Amino acid sequence: MDYSLTEEQLAFRDAVYKFSRNEIMPLMEEYETRGEFPWPAWKKMAEYGMMGLPFPEEYGGAGADILTTLIGMEALGHGGATAGLCLSWGAHTVLCGVPIWLVGTEEQKKKYLTKIASAEWIGGFGLTEPGAGSDAAGVQTTAVKKGDKYILNGTKMFITNGPIGNVFVVIAVTNKEMKHMGISAFIVEKDFPGFSVGKELNKMGNRTSTTSELIFEDCEVPAENMLGAEGYGFLQVGKTILEWERSCLLAAGVGGMAAAIEICSQYAKDRKQFGRSISEFQAVQSKLAEMKMIHAASKRIMYKVAWMKKNEMPAMLEASISKLFITEMGLKLADHAVQIHGGYGYMKEYPVEWGYRDAKLGTIGGGTSEIQRNIISRMIMNLKKAKKEGMKS
Repeated sequence: MDYSLTEEQLAFRDAVYKFSRNEIMPLMEEYETRGEFPWPAWKKMAEYGMMGLPFPEEYGGAGADILTTLIGMEALGHGGATAGLCLSWGAHTVLCGVPIWLVGTEEQKKKYLTKIASAEWIGGFGLTEPGAGSDAAGVQTTAVKKGDKYILNGTKMFITNGPIGNVFVVIAVTNKEMKHMGISAFIVEKDFPGFSVGKELNKMGNRTSTTSELIFEDCEVPAENMLGAEGYGFLQVGKTILEWERSCLLAAGVGGMAAAIEICSQYAKDRKQFGRSISEFQAVQSKLAEMKMIHAASKRIMYKVAWMKKNEMPAMLEASISKLFITEMGLKLADHAVQIHGGYGYMKEYPVEWGYRDAKLGTIGGGTSEIQRNIISRMIMNLKKAKKEGMKS
């Protein structure tokens, strides 16, 4: 496996890093402190071309492959963009835009992708419900065909970009008896009759992203807004975005790891205790070493998923391993960063404090750590079973 980057990719990485460092990072503290969506930073990202990065040029995108998209998001996080801002990008570009691009009709692509790529419209993804989170197949939102429309009823919970979104890819049940094969996907605009947004939710971390409920009360969705085939929303849309989500959405966090290591290394050299720099203390050195190991391993497995996806290889197992490892170890790295800073690390004006709060979401959102372990163990057992059967034959 060759993960080496081309000269163009290296130049792109450096350019995005400088853009993030010079244009985005100076805006972050103000909006993180207030817990508000950073519109100026969002607009700068749109002007820079980040919103449509993976989409074909004919729909206003840059035509970047999954590896190049990952590189861009990693550099954005490394440069200083907050986890919340990167999360909003992920919901917009990956969770909403990518399934429309890969599963949608030509009419849907022309209508929605161009607006998503330019950030004229903001996108989101409606899957999680008050009673269905990790159990994605247990959604209760229903969609009933009536004439040339589907009527949606139900509630979605913890939806990133909910308060500011214009269009959402929404998962709903079209045939309860078929279980996961009776789940379909729809493109829902905020102005469709019967659609409304609940109050904005006040989160512990990722405070520069907006989150809310989405409410469907006899919401009228045109039949042509079904995304993919009826009954295949779980398989087509879910599997389409899964590996993209578990590489590109994690990339900003891996970039943030690199930033945290740099911040902690500099702080350790500058901070004096007992008459010398704390960088000379073995306990601090051990923490920095472990942070570097976590970052290196996270980056390696993340790139493997992107490489497999780029080469059209199934990567479900690797994607779950990547999600589990990067988020759990990322939380540990964030804990080390706070500990190195001591009392200052507990203060809100220090970015390591943001990082600690932000990191926790990774072990919950997009499939909990417990669910990732279930997926990995099931796939291991199936792989062993398949291997044994092959030996018998």
